[in-house]
Order: sequence, then structure tokens, then C-alpha cells
Amino acid sequence: MPPHYLDWDKQPIPFKIYTTLDPIKLSIDKPYANVPVLKALRYNVSTSVKEFIPELSTLAQLLFLSAGITKKKKYPGGEIHFRAAACTGALYHIDTYIVTKEIKDLEAGVYHFDPNDFSLKRLRKGDLRPVLVHATGRDDSISEAPMILICTSTFWRNSWKYQSRTYRHTFWDSGTILSNILAASSANEIPVKLVTGFVDKTVNDLLGLDITREVAVSLLTIGITENETEDREINLERLSYETMPLSREEIDYPIIGRMHEASSLNSIEEVSEWRKATIQTPINKPQGKLIPLKLEQDPLSNTTSDSIGETILKRGSTRKFSRLSITFEQLSKILYFTTRGIPSDFLYSLDTTLNDIYVIVNEVDGIPKGSYYYHHDKLSLELLREGDFRRKAGHLGLGQDIPADASVNVYFLADLDNILENFGNRGYRAVELEAGILGGKLYLCAYGLGLGASGLTFFDDEVTDFFSPHAKGKSVMFLVAIGKSGSKKLSFTGA
Repeated sequence: MPPHYLDWDKQPIPFKIYTTLDPIKLSIDKPYANVPVLKALRYNVSTSVKEFIPELSTLAQLLFLSAGITKKKKYPGGEIHFRAAACTGALYHIDTYIVTKEIKDLEAGVYHFDPNDFSLKRLRKGDLRPVLVHATGRDDSISEAPMILICTSTFWRNSWKYQSRTYRHTFWDSGTILSNILAASSANEIPVKLVTGFVDKTVNDLLGLDITREVAVSLLTIGITENETEDREINLERLSYETMPLSREEIDYPIIGRMHEASSLNSIEEVSEWRKATIQTPINKPQGKLIPLKLEQDPLSNTTSDSIGETILKRGSTRKFSRLSITFEQLSKILYFTTRGIPSDFLYSLDTTLNDIYVIVNEVDGIPKGSYYYHHDKLSLELLREGDFRRKAGHLGLGQDIPADASVNVYFLADLDNILENFGNRGYRAVELEAGILGGKLYLCAYGLGLGASGLTFFDDEVTDFFSPHAKGKSVMFLVAIGKSGSKKLSFTGA
């Protein structure tokens, strides 16, 4: 292990704060999304619906439920502000920007969302959506969108603790934010689509980013217009707004920059070529015992869950599980509603996934303890090995008690060789981002059903070895532990 330690004198602030820009204060004058969380996760609003142009109040609700501050906790050294979506180490290195046409109560422009004072800061005036239409090779959803949300990552705000592994966290943590937006948009019947194919330099220049420190990682369309935006190159003035220093010193981890550059797209031609790549989910023939999920004919019937707004407001990261059992009905609903699809430009269809789901069951009423593979096309779990693997689950999760005490551990694994062969290096971003979104959905399902959840890191190769020979050749992307909380207190210091 390298001689790394947490230098608290260098800890970065968890916000990007523009010091010279006036805030446009946001407020929420509508009730939080009042649709049951499972229903919100089940439906993805098609982009073929009639025109839908969000108002500023709707945008404010989406920003609050995805990246806003939902809780504050004082401690001897100060105060921590916790956000709506899970983030590794509660370090909050993901920022969100809005590129919009003129909407009710907001002029056209490019804006940065500042959760610290719940405001927008305008970076550029005018309708600059044509820049994104051009950068994405005229992606249909971008050209039809009245508004596009952009997620970025400021590496140092996470690498202060996690070093180069921050590049992986970039997609986990933007994924959990996006899972909240997808669910809140579904609850409000707003069409959205995730777009990951774009010329990196163009998008970074539009936002005025110092790419040695912060980079754009994904676009999300919000709403739909009847009039398409034209594809047009625009000469942009260089932005040079002052921002508050993150810390007294920043440490660069060069491998992060090299990885990001290696997975960047540098021209419209590269974007067009990348977008041709698709992967249909292979149909895996079961080799072991199949256990069908325990679902009603309509999985939403006889289901009580909190609303999406209530769920997001109460969500934390469970730091202690009770080792009590959850029901097979609960696990079935979690797996079913998590995998209802992600509207994106890298998936063949809503029933396609780049990640496979593997499970360690420690304590679930109705099914044996053991390791499983989830066949989402058959809505069934395949028993790989029966046995008590609590101790092993704890070891795989870096020797922590959390995965050992949880009722269930859900792992996302992927065939990286196949993905990189089809998508090139950009495929790494896509598969990690999908894992982050699926992990975020697991959080929402679990908390909506009254359970707890915690995202965790792991020993990569040992996870693959444990699930092999079934998982031979695959790489683990993300891990979420689920169960009943062992105490009433929740910690927000982890994912």
C-alpha cells in the first residue's frame, strides 16, 4: 500500500463556489414528487410524448431531489451538509450544470447549480443548446430537448481520500445523482434521456472547465420541444470566473487524467462511430436451480412504499445492519424495479444492460443462503452455490462488518473485454455509469420499502473468483449491501 493518509489540513470543500457571480435563488413551490417510489422506478417516460418544457420551479425540484442538501449535522469540527444522492465518502465531487432555452422564470443560458445556497449562477447568456447538438453529432434527444443537465467531476474533492480510484467513483457518484433525477422525472412525467457520447472538449469549453481538475462526464436531456434545435458551431469566449480554492494544496493523481483522456472522444466522427456500437444482452442459459421472483401478476399491486420525495429525503447510508432477515418478496421487488431500464444512448433497448447482477444471500426468508445470478429476462435467481457466506461477504467488502451483517449483497459485474471491443475505451465510462445508476435505484427501492442500503468498495479480483466459474472473465463494477438497520442512527459518511 502507498503511504497515503487523510491530511485533514488539505481536505477540500465539498462545493464549487463562484465568488463573483450573483446567485439566482431557487425555491420549491410545488410538493415534492408524491408518486410511490416503486412506480417512479418502474416507468420511463418515452421521448415521443407531446411537448413538455419544464418551468424553473420544476427544475428546482429536480435539482433538490438529486443534488440538493437534505440534511445538516453538526460535529465538534464544524457542520456537514448531506446531499440527496449517495456519494463515496460524502465528499460530493459531482457538480451539475444546466444549458437551457428560455423557460418560465429563467432566461436562456448556461448555469451552474450551487447546492450550498440553493441557487443557479449564470455562466453564459443566450441559447447555447446548438453547441451540445453539434458536440453529440446531432443526437435526436439533444436536439429536441429544451434543457440539458450536465454532470461533472472535480477529481481532487474525492481523490483527497480515495486517490486514483476516484475515477471509478466519478461514475458511481454521478450515477446515483442520475438515478434520483430519472425517478423524480418519471414521477413528474418528464421525458429524459442519458447521453454519454459527445466531444469532450466542446462540452468542457462550454462550461469553462479547467480540465486538469474538472471534467464533464454525462448529459441528460430534460423535457421535449416540438421545434428541434439546429446543429451549429458557435465561437465561445473563454470563461475565467473566480472560484473559491478547494483547499490550501491539491495533489494530482496523473493516472486519472490519463484514463479520462484515453476514454475521450475528440471529433464528431468519433462520436458518430461510437454511437453505432450496441450490445444486446446475451441470453444466459441457466445451469443451476432457478428460483422465480416472488411477484404479483402486477408487481405494483399490494405494494406499499414511500413516495419518491419521502424516500430521497430519508435516505442515508446504513453503517450497521442487524443481521435480521428480509423477505423474499422485498428482495424480488428490489431486483425487479431496479432493472426496469435506463433511457440512454449506449443501451440497445430498455431491457438491455451492460452489467450482470450477482447476489450473496445472507438472510432472506424463503430462499436458501448462498450465491446467485439474477436472470432479469426470466425474473429468476439461479442458485450457484448454497451455503453460509457471511464471513466471505465481509472479506470481499474490504473486511468490513457492513457486507457481513447485511441480509443481501448485490454485485454488478460486466464483461469488460466485450464492452471495450464494441465501444472502445468510452465503454468503461458507460458500464461504470450504468452500475452507479443501478446502485442508486437499489438505494431508492430499499429505502422505499423501509430497509437500509450502503454502497461499498471491494477486492476486485476476489469478487470475480468467488462467483466463478459463472463469472469467469468478468470485472466487478459496484457493490450495494441491503438489509435492516441495526440502529436508528444512520451515518452519511460512506456511499
